[in-house]
Amino acid sequence: MTYPVPASTATPNRANSRQWTALVLLMLPVLLISVDNTVLSFALPEISRELRPSGTTLLWIVDIYPLVLAGLLVAMGTLGDRVGRRRLLLIGSTGFALISAAAAFAPTAELLVLARGMMGLFGAALMPSTLSLLRSIFLDPRQRTLAIAVWAGGFAAGSSLGPIVGGILLQHFAWGSVFLLAVPILIPLLVFGPWLIPESRDPQPGRIDYPSIVLSLLALAPLVFAVKSLSHDSITVVGVIALLVGAVSTVIFVLRQRRISNPLLDLELFAHGPFAGSVLANFLSVFSLVGFLFFISQHLQLVLGLEPLAAGLLLVPGAVVGIVAGLLAAVAVRRLARRAVIIIGLLTTTAGFVMIILLRNDLSALSVAIAFSVLSIGISTAETISNDTILGSVPPEKAGAASGISETAYELGAVLGTAVLGAILSAFYRANVVVPMLPSSADAAATGARETLGGAIALSETLPRATATPLIGSARAAFDSGVGATSAIAVVLLLVAVVVIHRSMRPVPVLPRESISGQ
Repeated sequence: MTYPVPASTATPNRANSRQWTALVLLMLPVLLISVDNTVLSFALPEISRELRPSGTTLLWIVDIYPLVLAGLLVAMGTLGDRVGRRRLLLIGSTGFALISAAAAFAPTAELLVLARGMMGLFGAALMPSTLSLLRSIFLDPRQRTLAIAVWAGGFAAGSSLGPIVGGILLQHFAWGSVFLLAVPILIPLLVFGPWLIPESRDPQPGRIDYPSIVLSLLALAPLVFAVKSLSHDSITVVGVIALLVGAVSTVIFVLRQRRISNPLLDLELFAHGPFAGSVLANFLSVFSLVGFLFFISQHLQLVLGLEPLAAGLLLVPGAVVGIVAGLLAAVAVRRLARRAVIIIGLLTTTAGFVMIILLRNDLSALSVAIAFSVLSIGISTAETISNDTILGSVPPEKAGAASGISETAYELGAVLGTAVLGAILSAFYRANVVVPMLPSSADAAATGARETLGGAIALSETLPRATATPLIGSARAAFDSGVGATSAIAVVLLLVAVVVIHRSMRPVPVLPRESISGQ
């Protein structure tokens, strides 16, 4: 069974100022979640000084949020279809605001880990709800496409604003300020949301299958953990066990969804080519992009020597042109086929990575800003229309499930892209860096220099200039040596996405009536 969008001769209800104001409210959690994805990294040094966590605990402060978030997105998307998307959004907003406020004053690192895990739980309730509500608020297809373009632009803007917001907050306030940011952002949503945002749900929801929720968490969270663990620590018992738990849980989850009458995830959604193709294209696009962001944030600060705030400001033009590109894509689909617009976006992103490959030996601040702008234009164009296609490919009652799948593809792409491409960059660095011979008392520092560019710079600050200068030069060249390989991988993946979109979104030929009657 597939879910084509039914044709209608009636003119859909066009949104008025009330609906557009609702969109503004829905942008608040989008901005918050996307800012939160990048702002925490700037607070880690101060958190380390004040709470004194172990290295493992510090990693858990960062990792627990995406683990819980990715594990629950599908479940929360489907749950919103059944209990009400607005209700779930308001519950998620309330919980996220309260837990964020508690995290800001966490007295120990362990309690901060717990708070971050709870933020992942409520964050999973926020994101699918914001996207799925657009399906019920904007009934006119053109207006819905424009609304999704604004939604996608808010995501891009928030990610770019994260470093800037983090730099400003931490320059004037304590580390807890990055968590308190959630409170003023979400209060308008909680006050005006019940009045301006209409409730929507599946009219025939059926009962909730709780074992499927547990299985979805056991499938996705261990998978994300395994990728992070195996890429950082190589093959370990814990990483392999997590991978096996995720794989086995995934198989059991899929088998259960096929067997029960009220599946948490309707697998028949993937039988519709445009839906499945758009989900895969989103995954591959994000996978490619975050690998670039992982590299470039360090290149700007550790290779080019920019301050964090200056590095963040350098990426702002790319975010702005990305937002504009998404809005223009919403207009372009009125004249061009969706397949064509998505492919144009993917090929533009490919061109950005080709530019990086060609300039890899001279990546100045200007060339980075230009390359990021090209990437932003391509990604925003493709993802605006692919997200709209995902929502438009399913009936309204399945909007939450579709949104949860789309968000899960995004989160998995972000996690896997950072882990896999980050691991490749690290391997190139370790293979090419040259660390001078040092006394045995400096073995720990030398080991750090062989592992990361930051470690090499820290070591250089303790060495004489004659020794430090060649070490820094070697470390920076070694770090940049992997950008060509990771960009080439991104090019291949994006071209795969082009082929997938071309094949999955091909128009289905309709036989003439005479041919059908003559058979």
